[in-house]
Amino acid sequence: MRSIWNGAISFGLVSIPIKLVNATENHAISFRQIHTEDGGRIRYRKFCELEDREVTGQEIGKGYEDADGTIIPITDEDLSSLPIPTAKTIEIVAFVPEDRIDPLQMDAAYYLAAGGAPAAKPYTLLREALKRSNKVAIAKYALRGRERLGMLRVVGDAIAMHGLLWPDEVRAPEGVAPDTDVTVRDKELDLADALMDTLGEVDLEDLHDEYREAVEEVIAAKASGETPPEAPAPERGGKVLDLMAALENSVRAARESRGEEPEEEARVRSLPQRGTSRSSPKETGGKKSTSTAKKKAASSPRKSASKTGQAEKKATTKSTAKATTKKTPAKKSPAKKSTSRKRSA
Repeated sequence: MRSIWNGAISFGLVSIPIKLVNATENHAISFRQIHTEDGGRIRYRKFCELEDREVTGQEIGKGYEDADGTIIPITDEDLSSLPIPTAKTIEIVAFVPEDRIDPLQMDAAYYLAAGGAPAAKPYTLLREALKRSNKVAIAKYALRGRERLGMLRVVGDAIAMHGLLWPDEVRAPEGVAPDTDVTVRDKELDLADALMDTLGEVDLEDLHDEYREAVEEVIAAKASGETPPEAPAPERGGKVLDLMAALENSVRAARESRGEEPEEEARVRSLPQRGTSRSSPKETGGKKSTSTAKKKAASSPRKSASKTGQAEKKATTKSTAKATTKKTPAKKSPAKKSTSRKRSA
C-alpha cells in the first residue's frame, strides 16, 4: 500500500519512524458530467483571471484571502517549516480507556506501518503496551495543512490511527430530540427487546452495498444494449397507529425471515384497542338492554313450556310411584292395573 505521509511516533523519549497508509477505500461508482445532446464530456478549465489564460496544475499554488480581498501566497515550504512539534510527528499526549472516546469524533482511519527494520522493536513495544493496558493513545499530528487529533489502537498485529474531530467541532444535539412528553409502557419495551433479540447479531462481512451492485447491473445492461432491470415497486405502508401491533408484526417477520418457529413464551398478545369490547357496553347500554329484553321475551315461552313439562313429568312420576306403592299387593287385579295405566298415561 502506498504511504501518504512519512514521519515518526513520539512516545516519550522514544521515536518510532512510521508511514501513514489509508486503512479504507472507496468503492462508490463515480460518474462523469456529459452534454446530454451529444454525450460530450463536460470539463472544467482553470483560468488565471489576471492573464485570462488556462493554467496547468504545476502553476497552481495556495493562497489565503485576507479580509480586504488581498491574496497572501502560502507555499508548501511555509507549511513544512511550521514551529510545531506535530509537523512531521505523531505526538502521543495521553493514554485513555477506549470508551472515553465519543464515536461522533471518529474521522478517517489509517494504518501506521513501521518505517524500516530499526522501527520494528519500538513499534512492537508500543503495540504490546497498548494491548496490555486495554487503552488507546491520544495523539496530535499535522496533515494536509492543519493540526489534527488522533486515536491509536491495535488492530491485529498493526497499529491503526483514527482521525478525531476536535471536541469543539462536534455539535450539541440541541433541538433534535422530540419536544413532547412521551410515555413508553413496559409492554412496548418488552416487544422492542423481543425484536432486538430476534434480529440478533450479524456478521459485518455478510453486509454489502446493494445500491452499488444495482448501479453496476444498470451499467452492464446499457453497455450491452439491453433494457436495464426495473426496480420493484416500493411497499406503501399506511400510518402506524398501533405501535404494539407494529412491533408484534416486526418480531413475527424477523422470525419468519430466519426460518424460525414462533416460540410460545415469546408471543405477546395485543392489548384491546380503544372503542371495542371494553367500551361498547357503556356506549350502547340502551340498545343492549332492548335486545336483551327481546331475547328474554322470545325465549320465555320456551322456558315456561319446558318448566311446565318438567313439572308434569315430576307429578306423573310421583303419582306413578304412589300408585305402584299402594297397588303392589294387588298386582293380580287387571281392572286396577288398567286404571293405574290410564292415570299414568
